Amino acid sequence: MAIRPILTAPDPRLQAVSTDVEAVTDEIRALIADMADSMYQAQGIGLAAIQIGVPKRVLVIDLDQKEGEKNPVAYINPKITWASDEMAVYEEGCLSVPEIWDDVERPARIKAEYLDSNGNKQTLEADGLLATCLQHEMDHLNGVLFIDHLSRLKKSMAIKKLTKAKKLATA
Repeated sequence: MAIRPILTAPDPRLQAVSTDVEAVTDEIRALIADMADSMYQAQGIGLAAIQIGVPKRVLVIDLDQKEGEKNPVAYINPKITWASDEMAVYEEGCLSVPEIWDDVERPARIKAEYLDSNGNKQTLEADGLLATCLQHEMDHLNGVLFIDHLSRLKKSMAIKKLTKAKKLATA
């Protein structure tokens, strides 16, 4: 389909809370295709629609992409219905927060509900990288970046680095 530019922090649009998708239409499926293309172009494993400026509750994740395969999965209106008390720490990065990586603690296992690209309700249990990736991308739908989970000092340093990089890129 089309590769769309990915918004980067501190762009205020990334703080928008996304709205539910009312119906899974051809327009939504085209958005999903654009999201997958944009994610692959940027060599990411997950992307929320808000990251390309569309405040809709849509995610695309492809963990197989790390092995050079393409198997994107769309999650429309995803909701976490259960999260374990056990926590896990993963080093996270984000296409909207380029060149910044840090450890984030999240629930180790989750259960979620969502609509697939055909509009069918799905449920899943996830752990490991999929659980982390889903939670990370679902944060985007609520206007939260992974750096919002860091200490105030680490977040401030990350924002300063991103702002400086943007200024250099436009100079």
